[in-house]
Amino acid sequence: MLALACATVVAHAAEPAATAAPDPAKGAALSASVCAACHTNDGSRGVAANPIIQGQHADYLIKQLEEFKAGKRDNPVMKGMAAPLSEADMRNVAAFYASKQAKPGFAKNKDLVASGEKLYRGGSAERGVPACSGCHGPNGAGIPAQYPRLAGQHADYVEAQLTAFRSGARHNNPVMTAVAAKLSDREIKAVADYVAGLR
Repeated sequence: MLALACATVVAHAAEPAATAAPDPAKGAALSASVCAACHTNDGSRGVAANPIIQGQHADYLIKQLEEFKAGKRDNPVMKGMAAPLSEADMRNVAAFYASKQAKPGFAKNKDLVASGEKLYRGGSAERGVPACSGCHGPNGAGIPAQYPRLAGQHADYVEAQLTAFRSGARHNNPVMTAVAAKLSDREIKAVADYVAGLR
């Protein structure tokens, strides 16, 4: 009986502690002190070179922070910001941004929108380019963890990321690297502008 009791205690001790639920209030404090300078306090429409993270999937934000911290996604500024964050910090700040309602954006170039929409919705079968909507959704809502919400994202940021995937400078998603490798500069601009106005 004593052996059984000891075995039970050892088994429970070996189980990992339950992960605490994310705390958006702690995430808000972290956002104000660390993230706001580049992403604005609520992750909304700041500088076009930085992504809008307001309304982004928490799982996706956590994945990106982990990859910045580990060096899998290369960005010296974000690596420095992510380095001191604990897992709990990442969950908290991601929950805070995910809890916000993303504001709509607008396409800027009417000459590119139609071709951007065609590529986003239908891809290019003859060139082996899948439709962006297959992973990011018809309305740009994305698929948590793997594919981000794109609707309303800054066109400049999307263009920069697609270009980085195409060149190999960004290499943390093999699917996106393969897709971007088949896109021309004009197609990248067109898709980026289209998703900026997607709702």
